[in-house]
Amino acid sequence: MDHELRRESGAGEGYGIGYVTRQGRRLGPIGLAVAVIALALLAWVLFSSHRAARELAAATEAQAVVTVATTKPQSEASLSDLALPGQVQANFDAPIYARTSGYLKRWVVDIGTPVKAGQLLGEIETPEVDQQLRQAQADLAQAEANQKIASVTAERWRDLRKSDSVSKQEADEKISQAEAGDAQLQAARANLQRLRDLASFQRIVAPFDGVVTARNTDVGQLINAGSGSGPELFRVADTSRLRLYVRVPQTYAALMQPNLNADVEFPDRPGMRYTATLANTSGAIDTTSRTLLAQLIIDNSKHELLPGAYVEVHFALPPALRNSFKLPSNVLLFRGDGLHVATVDAQGRVSLKPVAVGRDFGSDIEIVRGVDASDDVILSPPDSLTAGASVRVVKPAAAQPRAARS
Repeated sequence: MDHELRRESGAGEGYGIGYVTRQGRRLGPIGLAVAVIALALLAWVLFSSHRAARELAAATEAQAVVTVATTKPQSEASLSDLALPGQVQANFDAPIYARTSGYLKRWVVDIGTPVKAGQLLGEIETPEVDQQLRQAQADLAQAEANQKIASVTAERWRDLRKSDSVSKQEADEKISQAEAGDAQLQAARANLQRLRDLASFQRIVAPFDGVVTARNTDVGQLINAGSGSGPELFRVADTSRLRLYVRVPQTYAALMQPNLNADVEFPDRPGMRYTATLANTSGAIDTTSRTLLAQLIIDNSKHELLPGAYVEVHFALPPALRNSFKLPSNVLLFRGDGLHVATVDAQGRVSLKPVAVGRDFGSDIEIVRGVDASDDVILSPPDSLTAGASVRVVKPAAAQPRAARS
C-alpha cells in the first residue's frame, strides 16, 4: 500500500508528523507493534512446524532401527571330555508269562534270587488241563483200537478180492476205513502231545542264568495263559553284562567308532568310574533330536552295578573339539542352510554366522564352531533380521534382587 507523508495541524496543537494512507487512514505506533508481533508469530509457527517435521522424521527413523540386547560367549575350553546322560539295561531282560491257565500252586524264588537256566520259579495247578489230558489219553486208546480192527478188516478184504469173493467197491470201502482210522490215530496222538506240552507249562522255569528282578504273583492267584494280557509273573535279568544306551549329538557322531572306550559314573557310587566299550550305533541320525543312538557294554561280573540306572558317560574329545562356547539357547536363527547366530559390530551392523551346535543344556547350548569370545551375540534375534542391517544395542535389564523375607 502506497503511503505519503502529510503535515496536519490539530486544534490547539502544534504540527505533527504521521503516516497516512491514500484513503486518509493513519498507521500509528500501535499498528507497527501489531504488525511486528504478527510477523513474529508467523515466523514462530513456521519454525515450530519445521522442527516438528524434523523430530517426526527422526522418530520414524529411530523406530525403524531394531533394538537388541547382546551377550558374550562363555568359554568352555576347560572341558576335555564330552559328558552325556545315559541309561543302563541288563544284557538280557525277560518277562515270564504263563502259557497255561489255572491257579498258582506255589512259588519257590523271590526278587533278588540268582537262578540258573531251567531252574523252577513256580508251579501252576491246572485241573482243566489235567482232565483234558486224561480224556486225550482215552481218545488215543480208542483210536488205536479202531485203527487196529480197521487195518485187520482191510487186509482180509484184500485177500477176498484176490479170489473175486467180494466186489471191488466193498474192498475199497474197507481199505478207506482203515486209512481213516490211521488218520484219526495220528490226530489223537497229536492232541495228546499238545496237552502234554500244555501240562508241562505248569512248571515256570528260568529261560537263562540271571537274577529274579520281579515277582508279581502269589499262591492261589488266578493265572491266565498268554502274553501281555496282564502283569508278568516273574522277570529275570542277566546282569553279568550291562548295555548302556546314550544319544550323541550329531556334531560328535563321527567320534563313535567301534571299540571306543568311555568312562561311566553312577550316582549311587560317587567317586568311582567304570569303563564301557562302544559295541555299535544305530547307524542313522534321529531326525527329531538330531542325535545318534550308541550302545556300549559294561562288564558287571561282580554284579555291583544295577540295571535301569541313570549314568553320566564321558567320552574323551580330540583337541580340535575342546574349545567350545556356551550361549543362551534363544540366540539361534534357523535358516535354510542351517543354524546361525547374529552378531553386531561397533557400528551397529549385523552379521550372520553359521554355527555348529554341540550339547543342549536346556536354557543354554554349546557352540563348538562359528563364534569367538569377542563376538557380541544378539539375544532373541527377530526372524526378519538380515546381514548388514542396522540395530541399536541396549544393555539387558539387570535382575531385580529378591525382597527379603520378613
